[in-house]
Amino acid sequence: MFESLTDKLQSVFQKLSRHGKLTEADVDAALREVRLALLEADVHYAVVKDFIARVRARAVGVEVMRSLTPAQQVVKIVNEELIATLGQPGTLNLSGPQPAVIMLVGLQGSGKTTMAAKLALRLRKGGSRPLLVAADTYRPAAVEQLQILGRQIDIPVHAEGIVPPPPDICVRALALARERGYSPVILDTAGRLHIDDEMMQEVAAIKERTRPAEVLLVADAMTGQDAVRVADEFHKRLGLTGLILTKVDGDARGGAAISIRSVTGVPIKFLGVGEKVDALEPFHPDRMAQRILGMGDVLSLIEKAQASIEMDEEQARQFERKLLEARFDLEDFLTQLRQVKKMGPFSQLLELIPGLNQMAAGVTPEMTDTRIRQVEAIISSMTPAERRRPEILNGSRKRRIARGSGTQVQDVNALLHEFRQMQRMMKQFNSGRGRGGLMGLFRK
Repeated sequence: MFESLTDKLQSVFQKLSRHGKLTEADVDAALREVRLALLEADVHYAVVKDFIARVRARAVGVEVMRSLTPAQQVVKIVNEELIATLGQPGTLNLSGPQPAVIMLVGLQGSGKTTMAAKLALRLRKGGSRPLLVAADTYRPAAVEQLQILGRQIDIPVHAEGIVPPPPDICVRALALARERGYSPVILDTAGRLHIDDEMMQEVAAIKERTRPAEVLLVADAMTGQDAVRVADEFHKRLGLTGLILTKVDGDARGGAAISIRSVTGVPIKFLGVGEKVDALEPFHPDRMAQRILGMGDVLSLIEKAQASIEMDEEQARQFERKLLEARFDLEDFLTQLRQVKKMGPFSQLLELIPGLNQMAAGVTPEMTDTRIRQVEAIISSMTPAERRRPEILNGSRKRRIARGSGTQVQDVNALLHEFRQMQRMMKQFNSGRGRGGLMGLFRK
């Protein structure tokens, strides 16, 4: 989501790093570019103005001007002020009378129904017994969609069709949850194509009758500044306790994520990072700032690995030994590739690893998800002997592999070249690291 903004900010910082010492004019020139980059990323103009003013006040101070590495100090200041703009991490507050109620609100198309299932799955993994409530009786197939999602993740759904008034449905669902020991109760309320009084009156009535512990707005990050306006309006009418941004894995310019907390004063609590029901991340402002500035997000990478990769301790040790000695083969590589694929789209993982985009650009072609599937097909078309000893691959073997994988011989040659370079790079990367190893990141 922040690719364009990240590229522009990194360009600004690279220019600053060419200066041994920074003058006030250097800082002003850099901040003009930062301001333009933020505005082009669709960050709210008032947020940009305040952000730039705070950064400048610190950047022209003693801490930068007398520093031996002034450019790094500016990056540090920008990072800290970006974290301040994004706000404190928000956590769910489910204390108080039980069963706790989580009310999801938002416009039609923002992803509320899917988000209800994602949230329920996450809470169940944490030991709760959630109940989903189909309170959107207006959108075609909304009730059926929630029931299907509930079956997929084995979480009960309270549904009464499209006839009863939604406030009554929610009240009866709350009584059922109290009777059967479900908590929290997650209300999937109706949305509209735009904010209107009828919708607001209905969700206000639901809030009044169920007294939710959390009123969370589900906002589509792809809508840019419209998401900020919608959040502000919902907060004024309902009193939101938190925000969930969806579709942050898309190609939106990212301004909504930066602006929405400052404009509304409501914390962002979760990010929807994909279509699958487990594609939900807690919001960490420091990690988000690091991604925006191109610093990666190793903690999120490790969490994804721990949750997704199935590798016991002995497997990890064996592979680590092969890595340290640069003797891992294509069989090992295919196994690891399939493990890493479980963590999500490879294109999303790249942004979590500091400097990997720049490092990979000098070693391999662009590693898109399509390319990863092609690599898997090529290796899968090899015999076990060929995977263990790729040096035996001659012209006829390569032609057979290309036919079997639906690729060209040059694709097979490119993979073999990249694999040899990867072996050399991993040997250099692991030298001096001791038992830490790359796969230490992926151990449970």
